[in-house]
Amino acid sequence: MAFYEQASGLPDPHHQSEFYADIPTKRLFAFLIDSVIIGLICTLLIPLTGFLALFFLGLLGLIVSLIYRIVSLVSRSATPGMRIMSIEFRTHEGHRLPPPLAIIHTLAFTVSMSMVVPQVISIILMLTTDRAQGLTDSLLGTAVINK
Repeated sequence: MAFYEQASGLPDPHHQSEFYADIPTKRLFAFLIDSVIIGLICTLLIPLTGFLALFFLGLLGLIVSLIYRIVSLVSRSATPGMRIMSIEFRTHEGHRLPPPLAIIHTLAFTVSMSMVVPQVISIILMLTTDRAQGLTDSLLGTAVINK
């Protein structure tokens, strides 16, 4: 069940199910990989600030995460973790994410990650919808597919 019209340019989940095979698991591993990379970037930036960033570590992590995700999604429609897992975002029409949608998706994802209820809803949707879409995906009409 999605919040938008079902007719789309995305692969049909019933006739082309290989595009959605193991997507929730792959997304989890991609998230973990990306989190490690973001943590490493933050660790490298701390000494460059004369260790002042330790006082603003949460803010540094947020800024690095936003830049990392936006740049990755704008350039390749996938973060490095997603590329390692061989998955990528597609629009409702089946295209790669255009820059405005990549930015909106990243901001919506970041907001939903800051609250428990949207994350629980997102996980339930990923595990139960035909296209394994999370809450942000369902609202924006995007989907993650296997390459």
